[in-house]
Amino acid sequence: MPKLRGSILLVDDEEKILKALGRALREAGHEVVETASARQAQKLLGERTFDLFIVDNVMPEKSGLELIREYVGSTSDGRGAVGLGPSEDRAQIVMMTAHATVESAIEAMKLGAFDYLQKPFEIDELLVVVRRALDLQRLRTEYRYLLSERDEQFDHYGIIGASRAMGEVIQRAELVAETKSTVLITGETGTGKELVARAIHDRSAQRDMPLIKVNCAAIPETLLESELFGHVRGAFTGAVGTKKGKFALADGGTIFLDEIGTMSLTLQSKLLRVLQEREFEPLGAERTERVDLRVIAATNRDLRQMVSDGKFQEDLFYRLNVIPIAIPPLRERREDIPPLVEHFLRKHAQRTGRRIERIDEGVLADLQQYDWPGNVRELENTIERAVVLTPGPVVTSRAISIVGAASPQATGLPSLKLRQNIEWVERETIRRALENAGGVKKDAAELMGISQRALSYYLAKYRID
Repeated sequence: MPKLRGSILLVDDEEKILKALGRALREAGHEVVETASARQAQKLLGERTFDLFIVDNVMPEKSGLELIREYVGSTSDGRGAVGLGPSEDRAQIVMMTAHATVESAIEAMKLGAFDYLQKPFEIDELLVVVRRALDLQRLRTEYRYLLSERDEQFDHYGIIGASRAMGEVIQRAELVAETKSTVLITGETGTGKELVARAIHDRSAQRDMPLIKVNCAAIPETLLESELFGHVRGAFTGAVGTKKGKFALADGGTIFLDEIGTMSLTLQSKLLRVLQEREFEPLGAERTERVDLRVIAATNRDLRQMVSDGKFQEDLFYRLNVIPIAIPPLRERREDIPPLVEHFLRKHAQRTGRRIERIDEGVLADLQQYDWPGNVRELENTIERAVVLTPGPVVTSRAISIVGAASPQATGLPSLKLRQNIEWVERETIRRALENAGGVKKDAAELMGISQRALSYYLAKYRID
């Protein structure tokens, strides 16, 4: 398992103890900031984030308990537990205390401190407590990240494909997973670039560490730098606290930069530095942070052409393109369509509670003739609609509609009828379900036997209020 590293603020007014503990923690691989001043510690806690805050209780300017009480109060939502409240990056807390002040340490535990160490203690005892605290901090960070993504859809069955082309993609992904080399995944929209990135991470030695995703196209350029590298309090208007960036969250694991071709030239320069030096500076900070991670980038754009046009840095392209993986479009691997259809039928039948046994063979043959400009994502959307609109156990052509196809001839589907009344049936079904549910979307979705996400799709499609 990869070595767990953490950033630690160590506070003790006794210089000898401070230096000895700091040296031991650094030898264990941690980043340590030392201070003998309680007021300086208070300033540091406000300026940056730490994974762990180790503080002695008895100090001249302010006691450790007072520091903990103020720190927890400034990052709490009133419930008093570590990890809650407006500051997502609150450190784990360990108090050092002499025998006479154990009661203060217990009070600190009630405030949310992770543990306390009674002086004198052995270095090995300290390292064990630090390891446990950092383990909990990592789990808490991953938990927050999973919560932020719980509404997003993931395909857990892996990469589906019977074609030779996809076999080569999978083989290359498995080979690169054994290393920490940078990967550039290219392919049209909807081909499954994120799924390949996830497969590489899940097969790597860093599989127990975070896989952090960033969609560069979905985040405004003015916020992307903060999202990637983090910021300190006061770095810009609205920065009321410190925040860890995605690179810091991915330390020890993998960061997936999707739609890398949309990144501005300014940010490209900063990303190049991270790839070269494995270090960066949070916005507004004067310190440098180091990271040990794998970078996987993805794009549906022609980066070579962008380099020629002066829209993408040549050095960055070569840094990203260490291991290229090109995912072919679905129209170039039509033999993958039957297994994909089977999986999507099973997936959405289970999600909607429908009993769908199979798809008509003639319809499946027609689906293989279509060019699928939206690739696997378009195919899945088509099968989801078919599952919703199929009254019996067999999906027939009546339930199939290709959104965005100009005509059957244009799509290359010789026998698949795109019926005009399908849209009327969909609109009428949704309208009646909403009436019966009193306008409550959740209840309407249950009446129709579909997910709320599917209902939202159809409401947007037909502009139903």
